[in-house]
Amino acid sequence: MDWFGWTSDPAAWAALATLVVMEIVLGIDNLIFISILSNKLPEGQQQKARRLGIGLALIMRLGLLSIIAWIVGLTATVVDLGLTGSPGPHGEPTFETQLSWRDIILIVGGLFLVWKATKEIHHNVDPHPNEDVFDTAKPSIGFGAAIFQILLLDMVFSIDSILTAVGMTEHLPIMVIAVVSAVVVMLLAADPLANFIKGNPTVVMLALGFLLMIGAVLIADGFGVHVPKGYIYTAMAFSAGVEALNIFARRRKAK
Repeated sequence: MDWFGWTSDPAAWAALATLVVMEIVLGIDNLIFISILSNKLPEGQQQKARRLGIGLALIMRLGLLSIIAWIVGLTATVVDLGLTGSPGPHGEPTFETQLSWRDIILIVGGLFLVWKATKEIHHNVDPHPNEDVFDTAKPSIGFGAAIFQILLLDMVFSIDSILTAVGMTEHLPIMVIAVVSAVVVMLLAADPLANFIKGNPTVVMLALGFLLMIGAVLIADGFGVHVPKGYIYTAMAFSAGVEALNIFARRRKAK
């Protein structure tokens, strides 16, 4: 394989720049989950869990790239539910009933995210008596359990990430560079993001709402209902902007 043949092609450089940005944006979902889950661990284990979780994400993505032909094969139909969705505006079914392994993985991962986010929201809204829901110094999950959950979501986000890369370019070196670049950004942003969430307890609920929405989008995508990612990240950015204004106003009032 010629790993440098693409460097003379301007279109390949454009694909690289676009794919790096897309992979970083897709990594935000993964990073939010890792940050929330690692903050539930004892103080001394939080950074280790974040780095291990992101390291596993990199290994999984590179591993999937090494078997890219098999990954592409995950889009072949393996289950037909035999259902007929209500017709759309042009007579097409509004959802797919023929599911591939990719669809099944996205649906299961989405259900897991919805369950996890709902459970954490319930825990924050209706905690046990005399329990401070924002007391991050008190661990509420074991290290092994945290890594296992991070690994499950790493797999879901990794498959989505690699299939996105395959759809963007045919050059494997570009995919590798984009994936590594995105994971490096995740690694650099992990501690600041986790510390920001820990220092601003109301952000926890906002982040859980993001995870709930991402889980619903994964389920919809698995059934063939493709929600443009631009809408999702615009909504997330708007909500984060409103919360930033609230944090600024609270700090001004505290002074």
